[in-house]
Amino acid sequence: MLAKIFLELTEFSWFRRVAWKPIYNRLAKQFPFDDWVFMNYCFEPNDPANRPELSEADEPDRYPLQLYHFLAKQTDVAGKKMLEVGSGRGGGASYIARYLDPAAITGMDIADSAVAFANKRHPAPNLNYVTGNAERIPFDDESFDTVVNVESSHAYGSVANFFAEVKRVLRPGGYFVITDMRDPKNLPAFEQTLLGSGLSLVSQKVISENVVRAIELEDDLKRARIRRQVPPRYVKFFEEFGGVKGSQIDKDLRSGALVYFWYVLKK
Repeated sequence: MLAKIFLELTEFSWFRRVAWKPIYNRLAKQFPFDDWVFMNYCFEPNDPANRPELSEADEPDRYPLQLYHFLAKQTDVAGKKMLEVGSGRGGGASYIARYLDPAAITGMDIADSAVAFANKRHPAPNLNYVTGNAERIPFDDESFDTVVNVESSHAYGSVANFFAEVKRVLRPGGYFVITDMRDPKNLPAFEQTLLGSGLSLVSQKVISENVVRAIELEDDLKRARIRRQVPPRYVKFFEEFGGVKGSQIDKDLRSGALVYFWYVLKK
């Protein structure tokens, strides 16, 4: 119930602007675990044979990592200059930098504690993290070939401002790939705002079933990690926040009360 109320409150821009930054700063400061590098939900392809090959060190993060893999692979990112807006604890940008061969990728997040954690945790020559606001991206016009946004746009005060900023920092011919979830009654307005940005739609897909399948496959590992790292008084909160099997997020994705999607757009 609390998770549902929280998601409903995120429909109000004032709540998004006030709530998310201190939440993510607190999480980064209070739970600085080196092996907690993803904060997104997860993805399992329709055909398991299409799973990416991973190192032994990355295998425990397979399911959240696969969301980044399959989203980024909607375009050719090899040799490209990339920006992730809402990079969190840095695991997604790190995966892209290490596996998909971009020329460079910058992860940007509003929570400075998360940025500090990511820079310390994920050193790589083609990767860095900076603090910045999605509604005022701190880069020059036409700076990037690809902008990635994973499960973050629901936290922004104005998604219209964000989409305008994405268009501004993309080079001509550049791509914007975004994944998130919404109440289905709010999805048409989201899509109208997205297409109203002036970017051209390349493809779109509802991936709720892929996310639910991954939640189920990851459940034992995620619960064990939460119980190992989190004090008992916080376990239930983190199980809801993390979207374990049977959580409100899981139930809503299964019932259709929430829709998980991705879009690919081009400038």
